[in-house]
Amino acid sequence: MSGIDISTTLRFVLLALGVGFLLANLRIFVQFLRFLRLRSSALVTWPGRKPPLYGMLLALGVVLGGLVFFKVVVQQQTPMRAFGEGMMFLYYAYALPLSMRIGRGLYEDGIWAESGFVPYSKIGGLSWRDGREIELIIIYRLRSLARPLAVPQAHYGEVRRLLRDKIASHDIYFTGRALDLGTDERDLV
Repeated sequence: MSGIDISTTLRFVLLALGVGFLLANLRIFVQFLRFLRLRSSALVTWPGRKPPLYGMLLALGVVLGGLVFFKVVVQQQTPMRAFGEGMMFLYYAYALPLSMRIGRGLYEDGIWAESGFVPYSKIGGLSWRDGREIELIIIYRLRSLARPLAVPQAHYGEVRRLLRDKIASHDIYFTGRALDLGTDERDLV
């Protein structure tokens, strides 16, 4: 392959990566705005957990920021030529740390799981999974989808109590969606 083909291919790959990271950035920024609206209704929350190798991800953001600076300022390329690197820089340097500021936990109208907010009306089932950490598994009512929520040991009792209260007040309602054996739904939590 000639140098032009490699350059064109690299530009296309960086553009595709830029579009993917743009969508990821927008998703996180929209989630953060939703969190800002909901945080006054928090019942019990805690900060999001850091991903593995978090320091290295931040360092990658710094390196990508330097690369964008080099391409735009030093090489005087158009900002569009640094689009892919710029979107990756925004993700690792800003969006990822911002996503960890979103309080995971229980709110008046739903549960903020690791991957987003689930209104109580869409919850069809709840389950606990013990492992290295305690996880609440939130099962959607109408789709085959489950979202985990890592619950710190310090908040476990309070989360269980609040979930029992939400089931008792029918904010979370299981009957009719699963096999009813005549037991109290609150015992499921």
